[in-house]
Amino acid sequence: MPVGECITQVQKILRERFCHQQLPEKPEGVEAQHKHLLELLKRTAIHGESNSLLIVGPRGAGKTMLLKCALRDLLQDKEVQKNLLQVHLNGLLQTDDRIALKEITRQLHLENAVGDKVFGSFAENLAFLLEALKKGDRSSSRPVLFVLDEFDLFAHHKNQTLLYNLFDVSQSAQTPIAVVGITCRLDVLELLEKRVKSRFSHRQIHLLSSLTFTQYLERVRTRLSLPDDFPDAKFAQEWNASVETLCADKSVEEVLQRHFNSSKDFRSVHMLLMLCLSRVSVAKPAIKPADLLEASRLCLADAKANMLHGLSILELCLIIAMKHLNDVYEGEPFNLQMVHNEFKKFLQRKSNSMYNFDQPVVMKAFEHLQQLELIRPVDGSSAKTQREYQLMRLMLDHSQIMEALQKYPQCPTDVKQWAMSAFG
Repeated sequence: MPVGECITQVQKILRERFCHQQLPEKPEGVEAQHKHLLELLKRTAIHGESNSLLIVGPRGAGKTMLLKCALRDLLQDKEVQKNLLQVHLNGLLQTDDRIALKEITRQLHLENAVGDKVFGSFAENLAFLLEALKKGDRSSSRPVLFVLDEFDLFAHHKNQTLLYNLFDVSQSAQTPIAVVGITCRLDVLELLEKRVKSRFSHRQIHLLSSLTFTQYLERVRTRLSLPDDFPDAKFAQEWNASVETLCADKSVEEVLQRHFNSSKDFRSVHMLLMLCLSRVSVAKPAIKPADLLEASRLCLADAKANMLHGLSILELCLIIAMKHLNDVYEGEPFNLQMVHNEFKKFLQRKSNSMYNFDQPVVMKAFEHLQQLELIRPVDGSSAKTQREYQLMRLMLDHSQIMEALQKYPQCPTDVKQWAMSAFG
């Protein structure tokens, strides 16, 4: 097979792996939680028991993956496949109970049954929906699984009506329903009202990443390796050998250690590896340590420091003046007048006055810095205060300012020297 085609295949296989988030055969490291969740869903889907459960863990810990794996294993049963109904709600989309009800109706395909009916209350509406799902003989009802993503946001709905009614149904023997909430807030039960809390089963599955760096490195290696059934065996062998060499490299290990320390979730790793993969071409048919270093630099770029590169000289001077004030007054807030005076002191020391700006221009620059959120008003500084005297705080530390000054295109030397004198 020609190299070009091999590279295209590599790109296809690895991009699918990084972007499509394919489910693993068996979830790694969370076997006990997987078994527990599957048992619970089986009891609802097969035996008609109602249940409620929360899956709690930080973002990227694999909560949704765990649920999807459990559902995939559950739906292998033909009986379940025929009977189980699923309703997926998300706290970011269904922002109030009315929208949530519409979505439940849509996902259960009951728009025709509801028609133009007007319901007195939320509970009545939900009861009608669940009643409509009962089979002809009224005795058996189809089990329904409610998955509430971003569960903590549903707790902010007015009176928590949706949660109250779902948990209420799961407590009573009306319809077999399972309510599974997914959240990244550990204190989520504190958000629930007393009446809601008392109806919740208090079952929780905690997913806390216990990944060691060796396992993390191993996963990166497997994510980059090509499968055995790759069309060109020789190329696959060379590629996998280059991946081994890459992972053994000291500088690569340091980069991955830095990523591991900041976040153990695999989305950020996929992002990093995706950037490396985009540099692979016919001329360079393997990932080199330099690519990983460059990709890491892009991933960990400081957005605030990058913003400083686009400021005008005046705005940069104002930021340096603020830095001086921070040093002199040990982090006390400042206002425009103080900054302008500091800037004027700098101008007086210079013989040429190329930076002679009028007050309104300085004011405009100051407001621009506020819009960019590089400075922010001190809380409680009332809007009645004149704009020049409103107290502000600088949202940058000096290392960010220094880094930006080094990279600033054609930064005047005197401005650099003034900044240096501030940083000692």
